[in-house]
Amino acid sequence: MESPIKPIKSITSSKSFHLRSPSLNSVRLRRVFDLFDSNHDCLITLDEITRALTLLGLDSNTSDLDTIIKSYVRPGNAGLTYDDFVKLHRSINDMLLFEGLEEDVECNKEDREEADLTEAFKVFDENGDGFISAMELQKVLGKLGFTEANEMGSVKMMISSVDVNHDGRVDFSEFKDMMRAIF
Repeated sequence: MESPIKPIKSITSSKSFHLRSPSLNSVRLRRVFDLFDSNHDCLITLDEITRALTLLGLDSNTSDLDTIIKSYVRPGNAGLTYDDFVKLHRSINDMLLFEGLEEDVECNKEDREEADLTEAFKVFDENGDGFISAMELQKVLGKLGFTEANEMGSVKMMISSVDVNHDGRVDFSEFKDMMRAIF
């Protein structure tokens, strides 16, 4: 029997955009769950996941997502509980780890990491000019429901904390350094 996780590839607009970090720690994973749970009912529905992925600019196939989610939703629930979400996350990581072993022949770890960072950068660089401005960061934070988006001063502080050349924007090199420091 084929694994219900296989269709996850269709969620992303790029094959290189995967959850490569072997473990999002529980605090980060909980924050992701809470962001997806837009109505705060402690369940993530297909609609909530689809909405979050769309806001991030990622394509999703609702049919494939529905199949995946249903395989992790407990009987009687309308969506994923946090524990269900953790199980789904582990399964995706296991599948991607196995897939990654097959890809190693074609692509080394640094190339995959660079491609992942490029895809993540594109989520923030909405106008495609090669920089993340305070306005672009504010838009993405707002779409994700972060309260920091309400205050441009906070957004500018975030930018300045990684803006090494002090031009008021984050370029790809600065973004990479920041992401590598986080993970």
